[in-house]
Amino acid sequence: MSPFEDADRLVAAAADGEDRAVEAALRPRDLDEFIGQERVREQLSLVLQAARARGATPDHVLLSGPPGLGKTTLSMIIAAEMNAPIRITSGPAIQHAGDLAAILSSLTEGEVLFLDEIHRMSRPAEEMLYMAMEDFRVDVVVGKGPGATAIPLELPPFTLVGATTRAGLLPPPLRDRFGFTGHMEFYAPAELERVIHRSSSLLDVEIDAEGAAEIAGRSRGTPRIANRLLRRVRDYAQVKHDGRVTRKIAAAALEVYEVDQRGLDRLDRAVLAALLRLFNGGPVGLSTLAVAVGEESETVEEVAEPFLVREGLLARTPRGRVATAAAWRHLGVSPPRPQDTLFDQASGSPEVSE
Repeated sequence: MSPFEDADRLVAAAADGEDRAVEAALRPRDLDEFIGQERVREQLSLVLQAARARGATPDHVLLSGPPGLGKTTLSMIIAAEMNAPIRITSGPAIQHAGDLAAILSSLTEGEVLFLDEIHRMSRPAEEMLYMAMEDFRVDVVVGKGPGATAIPLELPPFTLVGATTRAGLLPPPLRDRFGFTGHMEFYAPAELERVIHRSSSLLDVEIDAEGAAEIAGRSRGTPRIANRLLRRVRDYAQVKHDGRVTRKIAAAALEVYEVDQRGLDRLDRAVLAALLRLFNGGPVGLSTLAVAVGEESETVEEVAEPFLVREGLLARTPRGRVATAAAWRHLGVSPPRPQDTLFDQASGSPEVSE
């Protein structure tokens, strides 16, 4: 590796570490400080208060929902509320039952084990987790073949907090072992404005109500995105202006970073533009659409499509992806013929072309 490549790697690592440090500093420390998710907060508060009153560890907790809504933050809050340490790992990191056994055997009493993307854990480890969650015991197999023996290993009481973006992939036996299940919803713009005002005070950024509303409206209902956009708008305001964020400055900054009024970024608009201009609004297959925008199929399907579908700009049909009337309007493109789109332009209701 050349000195220049090595320097680039160190700079990138330092920048990544700085971003993680900033994100950690913006995390709420307790349930009262946590903004949004009112129902989940209230239910979880009851679980934790009851556990503290009994002097016991809380039931296992499953948090589901799209990324960026605060599942990791809530797991840290659970540990803080119970005055307990927390161990953080992820499903993809546990590929063998022995990996899980090593983690479980090192837990202390009352410790919180946060398992992100729990649906991606390997099947052998998943089956070991059943007994650990229910009986606080695991059987460690020593040897192979007929001479193999299972040695029971007692575990101290602990709380497992599982997080998943795809709750439907969890097998019922695992899902049923969680004492509390909370589903995280996307945030309303007013809630995101509160998140932005709180983060701006922590980052020492002066921002007015209209500036916060402008950022919130482009944050896809996700606090993580709102905080990221706030930091980029802060950079723009400091370099181009006096550091104060207004609606005009926020809009100008987000235009530089290619985030439009509805929160669509470069990839989102590329997918829509290809769908409209190259394929007359569809239907078109996922792989063909991915080639047209120069991305992998998984990237288009998992990164761009969920938001476009939720915004009513794209629909998935048995014949392929199609653009809605709202997509044509958003990009300011006129469809070649009304029958080329799946949705009626006036009503937005499904119609099938004859």
